[in-house]
Amino acid sequence: MKRIKMIFPLLLLSILLVAKNPVDDFINNPLIENANVSLLVKDLATNKPIYQFRSNNCSTPASTMKLVTTATALELLGPGFCFQTKLEIDGTLNSNGVLNGNLYIRGGGDPTLGSEHLGDKDFLTKWVEEVKKVGIKRITGRIIADGTLYDDLGVNPKWTWEDIGNYYAAGAYGISYMDNTYQLVLRSGNEGSTPEILRIIPEIPSLTFENHLTSTTIGFDSAYFYGAPHSNLRSIHGEIPSNRLEYIIKGDIPNPGLLLAEHFHDKLVASGISIYQLPSDIVTSGSDRRVILVHESPELSEIIKETNVKSNNGYAEQIFRYLALTKFSIGTSNGAVQVVRSYWKSKGLPVEQLFMYDGCGLSPLDAVSSNFFVDLLIYMQTISPNKEAFFNSLPVSGKSGTLTNFLQKSPLQGKVHAKSGTISGVKCYAGFIENNSKTSVFAILVNHANGTSKAVTRKIEEFLLQASLNSGTKTKHK
Repeated sequence: MKRIKMIFPLLLLSILLVAKNPVDDFINNPLIENANVSLLVKDLATNKPIYQFRSNNCSTPASTMKLVTTATALELLGPGFCFQTKLEIDGTLNSNGVLNGNLYIRGGGDPTLGSEHLGDKDFLTKWVEEVKKVGIKRITGRIIADGTLYDDLGVNPKWTWEDIGNYYAAGAYGISYMDNTYQLVLRSGNEGSTPEILRIIPEIPSLTFENHLTSTTIGFDSAYFYGAPHSNLRSIHGEIPSNRLEYIIKGDIPNPGLLLAEHFHDKLVASGISIYQLPSDIVTSGSDRRVILVHESPELSEIIKETNVKSNNGYAEQIFRYLALTKFSIGTSNGAVQVVRSYWKSKGLPVEQLFMYDGCGLSPLDAVSSNFFVDLLIYMQTISPNKEAFFNSLPVSGKSGTLTNFLQKSPLQGKVHAKSGTISGVKCYAGFIENNSKTSVFAILVNHANGTSKAVTRKIEEFLLQASLNSGTKTKHK
């Protein structure tokens, strides 16, 4: 009898779910009814819509834009591609080991140099060993960071001032180092007091701060850095929790190439190699250089997995700028956009529904339709030779990355492979649902809902659960 009582509510719930049209239930909810929504679900096998609502309309995608960046990179560069950073020398190297010239770090756009996520953590030690193998004992010139592979804008001009200067909006340069991110260690006092700056990791002696922070009863980091690329002045505003002996907030390194040159300089000197002049990032033309070392990154498939699973903005922007080099001589955001649009237009995708200004989705001007996302995902799953690398780069519902809590302990746990996107007023998901031997492709973009991000996420979860039960319901057009 108890077993029957337990089963009955579940049966009733199933009947109610099947009876509803999931699209109507979703868009007519008070939370969603005034939002800008673009929604599409297709059957992968037939390419036919199952559910749709304003699927050609464009909405701000946030980090789901990384799907476009990473898919394009796999297509144009291949999963086995490696970024290359080169050590080069100019001048002459005599028999006594004196380099009458400079030692250059020629950046190749590699996002993993000194990264906490991927790559060789001890690469500088190996660089020193290679310099010694060449026979260099003294350098009359300097260590020069050459980041001219990309333009010197650093941050994307379409980002907002509130974001620029913070770790999640770090600049993209020809040389990336330590995720272009520093940690600022603070000590906060009583409520209303100004936190004390204890130290910066790594040390950047030239970096100064205008500290406008306040210690409050807040329970999370609400501090924001403000500062331009290449500028050594940062202004900090906002709040952090009070009465913390140590509290870490993170900002972007203003000049990662120069910092790498400084660290390399110090390593070489510590190993016994004398260098006459201080490091620099000023590159003059005219000198003939010889390559003494080529440092390769992990394969692109690994980098893209980190990009999508962890929604790594820095990695996405480094990859994005590099795409421009497939057509142009220098890596720029505008060049990358041209390359991306041209490629997907050649594949028949509706690029008139793609408004792309960056690679990570941080720009509020970015806009994409659910239709474009679904067409992209279907292409990558059914036509692209890079299907496996792309699919494996996506977080899994209830299990990994940014989807760890999404659909957790639901019938769709482990069955959704998708990318999420979240910025203020934006909540989006796009990916694949594998359920009952059937694969559906979906994109749901919600902008400006009447509620919290968590509340919108719950409604999207409810929609996907209903849709997985009601795959035969007629499509919704509007």
